[in-house]
Amino acid sequence: MTGPLLDIRDLEVAFGTGPDPVRAVRGVSFSIAPGETVALVGESGSGKSVTALSVLKLLTYPPASHPRGEILFEGRDLLKADERALRQVRGNAVSMIFQEPMTSLNPLHRIGRQIVEVLSVHRGLGQQAGRSKAIELLGEVGIDNPESRLESFPHQLSGGQRQRVMIAMALANEPKLLIADEPTTALDVTVQAQILRLLKSLQARHGMAMLFITHDLGIVRHMADRVCVMNAGEIVETGPTERVFAAPEHAYTRHLLSAEPKGQPPGTDAAARPLLVAEHLKVWFPIKAGLLKRTVGHVKAVDDVDIVLREGQTLGVVGESGSGKTTLGRALLRLVSSEGTIRFDGADIQNRSWKAMRPLRKDMQIVFQDPYGSLSPRMSVAEIIAEGLSVHRPGLGAEEIEARVIAALEEVGLDPATRGRYPHEFSGGQRQRVAIARAMVLEPRLVVLDEPTSALDMSVQAQVVDLLRALQESKGLSYLFISHDLKVVRALANDVLVMKSGRIVEQGPAEAIFNRPQEPYTKALLAAALDTGKGPMRPQN
Repeated sequence: MTGPLLDIRDLEVAFGTGPDPVRAVRGVSFSIAPGETVALVGESGSGKSVTALSVLKLLTYPPASHPRGEILFEGRDLLKADERALRQVRGNAVSMIFQEPMTSLNPLHRIGRQIVEVLSVHRGLGQQAGRSKAIELLGEVGIDNPESRLESFPHQLSGGQRQRVMIAMALANEPKLLIADEPTTALDVTVQAQILRLLKSLQARHGMAMLFITHDLGIVRHMADRVCVMNAGEIVETGPTERVFAAPEHAYTRHLLSAEPKGQPPGTDAAARPLLVAEHLKVWFPIKAGLLKRTVGHVKAVDDVDIVLREGQTLGVVGESGSGKTTLGRALLRLVSSEGTIRFDGADIQNRSWKAMRPLRKDMQIVFQDPYGSLSPRMSVAEIIAEGLSVHRPGLGAEEIEARVIAALEEVGLDPATRGRYPHEFSGGQRQRVAIARAMVLEPRLVVLDEPTSALDMSVQAQVVDLLRALQESKGLSYLFISHDLKVVRALANDVLVMKSGRIVEQGPAEAIFNRPQEPYTKALLAAALDTGKGPMRPQN
């Protein structure tokens, strides 16, 4: 075809039906040629995802309208297309990878069934052919033992594995245009590099165009032909990627390019009192098979792990998706069953009952990776943050609780006036900030941070890192920081342990791990981080 594949002209998106609707997107115009990659970048809430969802008219709630504009796909205005015509486009000619895979996958159906359904609806493949293609797709996106993974439910996969399943489903029908909304947010650096290379190879093979939405400018530099920078619902700068990175014209673009986590963690104190100690910790999940579902093996998610986390210090945990990082964090908080010794503040907590653990919960908090799944959709932000105070600080009055909720929201950079809203009314990054506020409002001694910045744009990452560092210094907090973003780990962690297949392959002071890694696996992680623009520094042999 001649001309652009996708041509968005003067698009406006408004939310609300009253006299004063919220204009989330205002006068946005850009085009994508066949085979071209255009990156849409900007901070959380800038209108990136709203623009992308408008292409397929997926904005249904809250009530959305398009007061003006056109979205031309192969010359046809999708805004004027009826539902039947849109069904021929969605998932077939245009596919989308969503930011939060847990909310996009059906929790009641196995992975294989969901992938085969896509192939059946759009390509008419039968069960056997669909299964074979599904295995091939899972292998392409880097999932080990793909045939067995077809029988898994979404909750049995790690966050990174779930995202890879979503990518496989989006690529199943070889679309002409792939809309990728933060497609590598949940992935560790090695898999990020694999997925980005996979997307580029598929694009070259099929002439596929991409609209790539991300807050990670390092990825943009590697992936995009052109960049559109969004701020407050408007495109403030656009141009070839090399020109925008080398000579940004708009002040907001310069702000984005300069925003990244900086600084050093609070001083390392090797003599500090141990707060959390684990010895020979094991979390093995049984593998059951046969008619009687007998145990035929185990998934060794955490296998004979020893750790020491000292008061006022941060222990960084890094490794690939599925290496056991999240399971380790949950086991230490007694959220999953484990074997071995766990001591918190000198007391053995491994054999305590659920009821006996409850008084300690205010001192041991966690921020989960997926904020949409961990925030109740039926509660307002104020209720979510106040819930812990009501349980663990029953003596507080309503006014004091409200004051603490407001202070917690301000600490994480959210407007307290939004506390009456519900989680679905916030962007992914804003929801993560709510989750951090919920943990911090109880003033805990230990916080397990499971990918707390993965959904945040670069400038907010830097703000959150500064916030976590300041809270640690002022309140003597201890962090177990789980992340695939090595820049963030370097800015926060005093010590680092590297996990692979449930075991620790290397650990030590952060400076030594980043500058002088000893194990080949650690060197591979650092090399992959550099390949995707996330590396803290080049490893030395």
